[in-house]
Amino acid sequence: MNVSVKQIRAFVAVASTRSFAEAATLIHLSQPALSIAIKNLEEAVGGPLLVRSTRSLALTPEGEQFLPVAQGLIQDWDGALQDLHSQFTLKRGHLSVAAMPSFAAHQLPVVLSAYRQRYPNIGIRVQDVVAEAVVDMVRSGRVELGIAFEVDAAEDLSFTPLYPEQFVAVLPPEHPLLQYDELRWPMIAAEPFLTLQAPSMVRQLILESVAEQGIELDIEFESHQLVTIIRMVVCGLGLSVVPSLCIPQIEQQGGHWRPIGSPRVGRAVGIWQRQRYPLSSAAEAMIRVLEQEIKGKTPL
Repeated sequence: MNVSVKQIRAFVAVASTRSFAEAATLIHLSQPALSIAIKNLEEAVGGPLLVRSTRSLALTPEGEQFLPVAQGLIQDWDGALQDLHSQFTLKRGHLSVAAMPSFAAHQLPVVLSAYRQRYPNIGIRVQDVVAEAVVDMVRSGRVELGIAFEVDAAEDLSFTPLYPEQFVAVLPPEHPLLQYDELRWPMIAAEPFLTLQAPSMVRQLILESVAEQGIELDIEFESHQLVTIIRMVVCGLGLSVVPSLCIPQIEQQGGHWRPIGSPRVGRAVGIWQRQRYPLSSAAEAMIRVLEQEIKGKTPL
């Protein structure tokens, strides 16, 4: 059975107006084209829906039963098209984004504020997860976009860099090393070290960078959250190295920070998305806002 929306719309117009002339004007068809549409619909369903005479037009019993169904179909169709149009024009829609905690806590709110001002009817769900989980969530399709460090290239994902992130040393108040404007890794290695638990990407970057220099860190405390690491440093349990994104948290908790000399530890922060999967209009708009608000603007 091959029935088109055009045929159903023609039937509803004729049934509602009880006039081919009025119906043709209502749906912008010629009367011959309208008659053909009704005829094709009746042939497709297997019987007449309208009873025509020279003076009147009525519905058959089958036509009476079909009319409310047909009206509902047209309403659903028009509603679906309107909803789709609203999504393409960003008048409504939903977007899921994953971001590593350091970015989610400090830079993402600025981006979300700018996005909301431009697209107030787009609902956004933010997943605040560690960098490794960001990449996994994008790969599995649980989120459209992810914001995290660059990792080894993956064929199924694409990465758009926003800015180069540099790591900084975290020190407690009144620590002797605060006399230096920049620290060296041997200075840091001489102190108890705090870091994230494996398999943290931050931890991996730090350990790989110092290992290339033949430096070994004395890891005494580990945690799942950078905010916990920072608080432990402030309480005098040792030193740590964190992304410069965390500088506001360091200062808010009463800690201090210093840049680190060679070898500098860092990695590009950017946007992850799946290859070969088109983005929604809401996701494309988010990328534009991220690039306008964040690209090239390093925390340091």
